[in-house]
Amino acid sequence: MSRVGLPLALPLTDWRAVWVVVAAGVVSALHLGKVAIAGPQLQAELGLSLGMLGGLGATFAVLGALGGVMAGSVVARAGDRRMLVSGLLATVLGAAMAMPTDSFVVLLASRVVEGLGFLLITVAGPTVLGRLVRAADRNGAMALWSCFMPAGMALAMLTGPWWGDWRNLWAAGAVVAGLTAAVVVYAVPRAPAGADGPQQPVRMAEVWLPAPLALAATFLLYSLMFFALFSFLPVLLQQRMQVGAAAVGLLAALASAVNMVGNLAAGVLLKKMTREALCTGAAITMALCAVGIFLPVLGPEAAFVLCLVFSAVGGLIPASLLSSVAQITATPAQAALAVGLLMQGSNLGQALGPVLVGSAVDRHGWPAAAAWVVATALLMAWTVRWRPGSRGIR
Repeated sequence: MSRVGLPLALPLTDWRAVWVVVAAGVVSALHLGKVAIAGPQLQAELGLSLGMLGGLGATFAVLGALGGVMAGSVVARAGDRRMLVSGLLATVLGAAMAMPTDSFVVLLASRVVEGLGFLLITVAGPTVLGRLVRAADRNGAMALWSCFMPAGMALAMLTGPWWGDWRNLWAAGAVVAGLTAAVVVYAVPRAPAGADGPQQPVRMAEVWLPAPLALAATFLLYSLMFFALFSFLPVLLQQRMQVGAAAVGLLAALASAVNMVGNLAAGVLLKKMTREALCTGAAITMALCAVGIFLPVLGPEAAFVLCLVFSAVGGLIPASLLSSVAQITATPAQAALAVGLLMQGSNLGQALGPVLVGSAVDRHGWPAAAAWVVATALLMAWTVRWRPGSRGIR
């Protein structure tokens, strides 16, 4: 039986189409990150509280945590390419809704629409890549895809101030998303069976099996670790490392962008070692880094270097997990469901991590964050080995 929609005689991988799909992911992550960089302007112009800003920022994670598997079902039924384009168009619509408003309710509704677009893009993207690339190129393609989040977030941080007003940033993001949708239509081929529709019947129960559940649990734990640091990195840079306010944004963007090093390295390292060994080593390294970052045992410069190592090594994990989907699925529909479950785990960790770790830090100080990361890393080292090989979805 062929894997993840790969035909028996797949031609050479169309890397142009791969790069277009990755670009769609980067655009979606830019819209995720734009609220953080525009936060001060939104507060000043619309009178939003920090809680309101937090709500705008958390919308994407909450939607992903609740609807990842459902998005996978939609992608499997309606077609991956079609849903990738639909996600980009939803992003355009959401951004357009926000531009003329001064209402927090309308702004929040626009974030819901953008969040639905983000969810469709992040589920459809790996599914498209799964059928476009040869087995020999899959690790590299998924490594490139895993760069979309740090690349888009860093792009938002670096280019956000260029536009002056937050409405200009929203407009620019909408234009870029619309152009990207047009390029996807032009450059990304349809699924082979006719009208880009489903290839097999979709049964939601197919995803609730040990292998995909273990992958999703591992992604959840990775997100808990990652956002235990990155949700509070600007505050940590100022309080723990005594970094000036002017440099915080640049250093935070650098730390986010370094994650791409690990994303890309995963494609090479997976040719030389197992996914279990790579993810376990990455988790333990992140735990050791967290001890040096959160405990007052090192100077500010050394602690920031550990932040970079934490981010880079963490980047090995998403690419490793996403490329595993091909080993536990037999059809494109099953692959879409599995990717949706992984995204649900990732977003659940992104939503819970800041709340749980923030509460622990409020009660016990920064060392509590180190304890959280170490405990999560040990649990992840178990879940990644719990995955029962390729005997998952059938």
